[in-house]
Amino acid sequence: MSLHTLKTQRILDAALAVFCRYGYRKTSMLDIAQAADMSRAALYLHFKNKEDVFRAGSERAHASVMAQVAAALAEPGPVFTRIETALLAFQQGLMAEISASAHGQELFDANMTLAADITLSARASLVASLAGALEQAEAAGDIALRRVDATAAQVAALLVASMDGIKHTQGGGEALRQGIALQMRVLGAALLRM
Repeated sequence: MSLHTLKTQRILDAALAVFCRYGYRKTSMLDIAQAADMSRAALYLHFKNKEDVFRAGSERAHASVMAQVAAALAEPGPVFTRIETALLAFQQGLMAEISASAHGQELFDANMTLAADITLSARASLVASLAGALEQAEAAGDIALRRVDATAAQVAALLVASMDGIKHTQGGGEALRQGIALQMRVLGAALLRM
């Protein structure tokens, strides 16, 4: 890893902590620079403003969770176990630190204002990855999508929408885990070949 990349990572780590502590609106570039143990001028050599820092943090977080999703789906084992692990990795990877912040909702809102393109691209990638896993399972004879008259992409989109619904109505943590597990049991009952 280059020195520039290491500094950028240090800045993004510091920025996440500061955004969680103060919220997006109250965080300044000086706050981020101090948390990263650098001058404000040095921070401006890496990022033009706090919006740029925030977007870079969102991009890094989404790339990280998508790597976790890919790893979960590549594991051996039943498709619905792998999908469950992938969905939990996606949600928990993005929500953990921000959800614990008193400014969590403000940060989620800021993300949808400043980095909606990053978020929507990651979600589309998630749907495509899940659809790919379902298609592979069907090709292997493990599931039968025709039982529910749906394509892999339609089922994958439904899984992501259901995950969002669980998160928004029941929150994260154990409720999210149980909701996604139930989702997998229902889907398995409908699609698994016996």
